[in-house]
Amino acid sequence: MKKTVLKTNHLSKKYGNTMVLDDINITIKQGDIYGLIGKNGAGKTTLMRTLTTLAETTSGTFQFFEENKQVKRRIGCLIESPAFYQNLSAYDNLKYYAYQKGIVNFKQIDEALSIVKLENTGKKKFKNFSLGMKQRLGIALAILDHPDFLILDEPINGLDPIGISEIRDTLQRLNEEQNMTILISSHILSELYAVANKFCFIDHGKVMKEISKEDLDTECKKCIVIRAEAKKVTVLLEEIVKTKQYKVIHENEVRIYDHQDPKTINKILWENDVEVEAIYESGISLEDYFKMMIKGDENNDESNES
Repeated sequence: MKKTVLKTNHLSKKYGNTMVLDDINITIKQGDIYGLIGKNGAGKTTLMRTLTTLAETTSGTFQFFEENKQVKRRIGCLIESPAFYQNLSAYDNLKYYAYQKGIVNFKQIDEALSIVKLENTGKKKFKNFSLGMKQRLGIALAILDHPDFLILDEPINGLDPIGISEIRDTLQRLNEEQNMTILISSHILSELYAVANKFCFIDHGKVMKEISKEDLDTECKKCIVIRAEAKKVTVLLEEIVKTKQYKVIHENEVRIYDHQDPKTINKILWENDVEVEAIYESGISLEDYFKMMIKGDENNDESNES
């Protein structure tokens, strides 16, 4: 069984009379790339700031790692852009921060730059980096001390497709090669989908849903929904329709995921005395699923996050 890396328990945060985080309960397991998805202003940054003690909790608790030892050294984060020196190279910027962190083995700098594919930037100054390179240098700083858990707030925000691809590749390498657990936030579900294996939808400071990538695929996938007694339906699907590409959602709903004709299915059910409440085709895009979960229009994303 995978160990728990982060667990929150009724975590809440208030600014004045405004409840910014409202009873947050999430669990992140070792090896997860956990995507925190929500509109700008939903509470994503506040949650990350609270977890990294940049903001105090109002109520509730959270715990990193089951053994709860040397927690700070095991966590790396990139929440706000680090203050890199414009006229220094990538290496020299990290060297400055290595001194601040008490790191004396400068091989860690080379390792971090190699992981984020900035090892060949030489003396190129930070001010001449692309936005994607700057973001990757921020990640290099976050992993400089070899953390087990990495927290990243909107690392793909504002990047072009090439920059997004570079960040995605970096995160996948960290997860697969360094066995690093990652919490990453964004307001772009399609980009998180390409890298995360578990998702949390947050809106107005509340968790709307936690869902695995597998279950998200199931909910979005095109299918035929049958609302009828599941036990009777599944028997007929296997014996007459000859398909096992279905899933029982609950005792009165079954979804078929292979290519079938709803009229044919309905006829079979009717001929075998199965009372059908409804039968219809379903399936939505990731974008529509996102809008459905957050109950809002992404056109309202211009507000600043608390």
